[in-house]
Amino acid sequence: MPDEKIELNADKKTKAPTALVVEDQPESYPAANGEGSSAAAGPTGVLDAQDAAAGKEQVRRAEFEQLKAERDQLLDRLARAQAEFDNARKRAERERQEFREYATGSVAEQFLPVLDNFGLALKSTASAEQLRSGVELIVKQMDEILRQLQVTPVPTVGEHFDPRLHEALGSVERDDLPDQSIAEEVRRGYRLRERLLRPALVRVVSNPKQKSE
Repeated sequence: MPDEKIELNADKKTKAPTALVVEDQPESYPAANGEGSSAAAGPTGVLDAQDAAAGKEQVRRAEFEQLKAERDQLLDRLARAQAEFDNARKRAERERQEFREYATGSVAEQFLPVLDNFGLALKSTASAEQLRSGVELIVKQMDEILRQLQVTPVPTVGEHFDPRLHEALGSVERDDLPDQSIAEEVRRGYRLRERLLRPALVRVVSNPKQKSE
């Protein structure tokens, strides 16, 4: 009998630790911060992030390509505008040159008959009086051509001296003419409409009587 008790006690001792070990095992609960669910869904989240990054990269690349295309268009427009400007400048310069040549040719053409008459006068064996008359006719012809070109002589003798139109070559003492009036024309001056081509060379009156008064 004593041996059986010992066996029972032994059985009790071996079973008790087993029961305690079972009671100490912790129960599994879902994590409060969601770490467990994130860990479970880890591969899917990584794929979503990769897809989002790839989408952003595609958007940035598309925006870059669009900006590049707009830049290329602007550069092309700028090059075309520059070429058109250069062509317009060259065309305007060519037209100005053609106009100058036309104007010069038109004026020169009108003076060719005058040159012909001078040549005939040089070849003439007429008297001095006849040559003088011929030269006077040539001068009248030239004056007519200048008048047609709206080139007129600057008034001188009897006019009051005007430094804008006249250039004094000297003075002449005269008591029968107003002081600072023009007594003599040395070289004729001309103007094209209101533009002075060259001033007239004149001698100006110096009237001592009017100065003393």
